[in-house]
Amino acid sequence: MERVQPFIQRFNGTITGRDRAAMLGHKPVTVWLTGLSGAGKSTIAFRLERELMSMGHACYVLDGDNVRHGLTSDLGFSKEDRRENIRRVAHVARLMNDAGLIVIAALISPMREDRDMARAIVGNDSFVETYVSASANDCARRDPKGLYAKAQAGVITSFTGVSAPYEAPVNPELLIDTAAQTEESSVSCVLDHLRERFLVLQR
Repeated sequence: MERVQPFIQRFNGTITGRDRAAMLGHKPVTVWLTGLSGAGKSTIAFRLERELMSMGHACYVLDGDNVRHGLTSDLGFSKEDRRENIRRVAHVARLMNDAGLIVIAALISPMREDRDMARAIVGNDSFVETYVSASANDCARRDPKGLYAKAQAGVITSFTGVSAPYEAPVNPELLIDTAAQTEESSVSCVLDHLRERFLVLQR
């Protein structure tokens, strides 16, 4: 539970969300990509960022590996640390949404309750849970970072999909099956959803 000192107060600026949307050409949104390591989250995230930028939309990727180099570098991979990792990233996403940006968060985020927490922090209307689906066997065959081999050899402990659980989303806004969909069609799926709900002020 978060504790705030009684002398800490919120201050609201005079720029509204509508003002930012009119300037940037979209409503703020956090696309939360969840799935096993190697499922394709980062690939989709950075391709989506490029497509949105080419359309003139301000956006940024919060990649799970990247944030662990700074924002969450003090955390490990226990259940509690994973939850804190997601909490911090969700708060950053919320701040970036408040600035009017489109945020693309690519984190394994294996537990449903932690993703529900992220949704609550960001706000339900601005949160698009996107399940990047791929079986552990498919991810292990790809193994772009060599992590599955190390996990199976016991070099890496608490590895999601091998020695730690992954709870697939029950009812995500979007489902992308990277075993059946290309990178291009996966990104198009997300873009279509954003056009329908968030890119309402196309330039």
